Amino acid sequence: MDVLRLQSQRLWSIPSRVQYTIYALALALSISIWFIPIRAPLWLDETVSIYLIQGGLAGIMSRQVWPDAPTYSCLLWLWTKAVGMGEIALRISSILPMLGAVYLLYRAARELFDREVGLIAAILFCLHPIIIFASIDIRPYAFAALAINSSILALVHLRHNNSNWLAALFGLSAACIVQFQLLFAVILPALAICFVALKIGDRKTFWRQLGVASVVFAFAFLPVIPRLQYMVHTSGTHVFSPAPTLLELGSTLTIKGLAAILVVAVLFAAAMRRLDLRSHLEGWPILLCTSLALVPILLLYALSVGTAIHVFVPRYRLEAVPGIALCWALVASRIDSRALRLLACTTILAATAAIHLATPLLRQHQYSWKYALEFVEKNASVDDAPVLICSDIPESDHMAMPVGPAILQSGILPPLSYYQLSVPVTPLPRALNDETMRDGSRFLQQAAQRRQRFLALGFVQSYETLDWLRNQAGGTFNVRELGAFDGVKVLEFVPRGGLSGPSS
Repeated sequence: MDVLRLQSQRLWSIPSRVQYTIYALALALSISIWFIPIRAPLWLDETVSIYLIQGGLAGIMSRQVWPDAPTYSCLLWLWTKAVGMGEIALRISSILPMLGAVYLLYRAARELFDREVGLIAAILFCLHPIIIFASIDIRPYAFAALAINSSILALVHLRHNNSNWLAALFGLSAACIVQFQLLFAVILPALAICFVALKIGDRKTFWRQLGVASVVFAFAFLPVIPRLQYMVHTSGTHVFSPAPTLLELGSTLTIKGLAAILVVAVLFAAAMRRLDLRSHLEGWPILLCTSLALVPILLLYALSVGTAIHVFVPRYRLEAVPGIALCWALVASRIDSRALRLLACTTILAATAAIHLATPLLRQHQYSWKYALEFVEKNASVDDAPVLICSDIPESDHMAMPVGPAILQSGILPPLSYYQLSVPVTPLPRALNDETMRDGSRFLQQAAQRRQRFLALGFVQSYETLDWLRNQAGGTFNVRELGAFDGVKVLEFVPRGGLSGPSS
């Protein structure tokens, strides 16, 4: 039996140098998946980021019509001054902080467990679909991930450190999380639970470090308060997604089901008697991993299910991903075979890469207005035909429609901040409401009086408005659909009895 056991150990052993070389390559390949859609055009929310910085540093605060992060806008503006406004250059501004977030999570996992588990946690973090999306998204999420992982690392170091400076860093990092994304405040209870569990045994150190962290957090949180008040007062205007399902919750926790590969590895290890259930594992690391994974995502889920504010969209679940990666890395650490752990990790990598390379939608980065606006510019600029555009932001349903130069200043049509039109533009709300019908009827009447050709376009949520325009204009205009570009439908309205210009 001893001989067979020794042969089994040799079969499942792997030299450390080879092991860590493969892990390093796997980590590099995991990061490379982020770059698959890097050339994709900007989607709606990214054009909001561009709108917010177009007035320069002086105009950033005056353009905060959404509860966006002014800190991020300032960083993005400085970045554009250094490297320009190209799509790839803009995306690199998110890749760099996300790389920092990967490194900080690796450091935290290595401190909690060991070097190998740290690498596994970093790889699983990189391969989570939410991280893949956020890593190149021109939004504050990569910086928020950096702040989250900085908080986790500071918390881990506080285990064996009584420094006030480290406590201050913990408080500052926690405040920065909310600075970059208000909804990520749902992770704060998890961080508080772990801090209390860590330090409660040493009351003197606990109260001193808690006081330092709380004071620093409070000062750093002060600039967030006006945005938080604004969000509370206007909560009904930011609803843009349906209520979440348990399937969405499970998908996030299981890395879109890819964690099943780790479960299979655990079962295989148990069958081969390579599952380590005897070695002692401290309770605090388990509490840290599970709290960071479950507390924020369950709070966000409860908020979305229990209120009209449905915010359980993937990018808002990012705050739970570091904890999810740590939890699955903890599971992998119980497999008493370096080769089997490595095989499971590389299999998840291969499956993720295959899915992203084989799925056309995953090679894009959300839908974009770029193609529709390029087509409209080419079509309408020939005869300076006006364009009627349904706004794609939910807040537009609660705003008075601006006219003239105020359109670009208002941010009602964010895509025009980056993909510009040279022809006259008139905005409409996103949904078909009283404001839409009033402004739309006025526009149709004016166009009919001038016998003027015009175009109308809108995304999926505005198709009902486009159908209403088609029906209202049926008696005085010939209407035809010129195409749908990445979900943005374009209609042409030509006065009956003659064209005012080219229509192709």
